[in-house]
Amino acid sequence: MLFYPVGVDLSTPTPRFLTDRLHARRRERGTRWRRLPADRQALLVLAHLRRGHTYAPLAAGFGIGVSTVYRYVVEAVDPLAALAVDLPTALRTAASKAFVILDGTLLPIDRVGSRPAVLLRQAQAPRDDRAGPHRPRRPPAVGLTSTSRRCGERLSAGQQAVNHAHAKIRALGEQAMTTLKTWRLLRKPRCSTTRITSLVQDILTLHLKTTHRG
Repeated sequence: MLFYPVGVDLSTPTPRFLTDRLHARRRERGTRWRRLPADRQALLVLAHLRRGHTYAPLAAGFGIGVSTVYRYVVEAVDPLAALAVDLPTALRTAASKAFVILDGTLLPIDRVGSRPAVLLRQAQAPRDDRAGPHRPRRPPAVGLTSTSRRCGERLSAGQQAVNHAHAKIRALGEQAMTTLKTWRLLRKPRCSTTRITSLVQDILTLHLKTTHRG
């Protein structure tokens, strides 16, 4: 059996947050002993989600059985998914915004007879006009669309401004989708299509709870 080192490109708050959640879950269940401590279980789960490593290599790398890896992952996936915002809450939040950006992508699934799953991510912009490096100003009009031009036609200054504002708004949705795809498990899921929603909720929970804190 060959073993290989694994690097997980995440900042310290992410494994710390997951470790705390796993500790809390073990206390709720009254668990006295496990083959892996909570921090090692967190590392295993993050290697699965972030790097896309399957159960067999993880089992070999952590010195446990494949069934134990599966159980450890499920124990982390369900509590994290429960922390994600549900659909009614998301809709209420979206209704309070000046606009909502939706972006989507296809996820190829490594399962016979399965169709690619559609992954949707929404990025919300504030109602006020405060601007920042990742926060464009509110569009100057409802229903803002980019302006196309015929070959050789020169756009007016107003049309150029609309196109520029539209591109900045679209960039938020594209950036959000790119962030999700840094978690390699989502590049080609090998699980059931019914499980993908929970995995996306886990990744969103980890990202939102451990970035831009304080």
